[in-house]
Amino acid sequence: MSALLLRDLRLALRSGGGFGLGLAFFLIVIVLVPFGIGPERALLARIAPGMLWVAALLAALLTLDRLFALDHEDGALQLLATAPLPLESLILAKALAHWLTTGLPLTLAAPLLGPLLALPAGAAPWLLLSLALGTPALSLIGAFGAALTLSIRRGGLLLSLIVLPLYVPTLIFGAEMARRGAEGLAQGAAPAMLAALSLGCLALMPFAAAAALRVNLR
Repeated sequence: MSALLLRDLRLALRSGGGFGLGLAFFLIVIVLVPFGIGPERALLARIAPGMLWVAALLAALLTLDRLFALDHEDGALQLLATAPLPLESLILAKALAHWLTTGLPLTLAAPLLGPLLALPAGAAPWLLLSLALGTPALSLIGAFGAALTLSIRRGGLLLSLIVLPLYVPTLIFGAEMARRGAEGLAQGAAPAMLAALSLGCLALMPFAAAAALRVNLR
């Protein structure tokens, strides 16, 4: 599994579909928001937690169609499916590679870009923690969506329609956690719910994605 993870990391970095693309999209969105709504700092600070989370979610979504597509096109996915390694482990390796090349860079970059939206300095640790807890769920749900639409040509739009509704709970609790941090409020249940979502996805999504892959590879 570690060899598969390293292979996927190399492929993602070489193809430019992970680290660079997600970060570039995230930066563009954050830079454009003040031009669209104006420079008023109070308004920017109010929307900053939610806007940073929405931008990170869309940046993670941008690279999902590449999770299995490249291996499917060259036949490597069929060989991996017949290997002794369980298909669920393949899903986990690919989801982890996606998180390391997309989710983790977005998590680290978000607090640095927060000042562009007048995010209070005290909110940066909570934003970082909320993304660290929530972005694994985005990658795992995305792996399920990518496996489900694998055999559909140009299935990027369908993938987005499937995945985005499943992203909503993570977005709600992640943005709420960052907002409470920005306003200096008690966190309440938001961190626990966010962690529970990621753990639930870790328990369920590899099996759901593996079942979808088996159907598409028949």
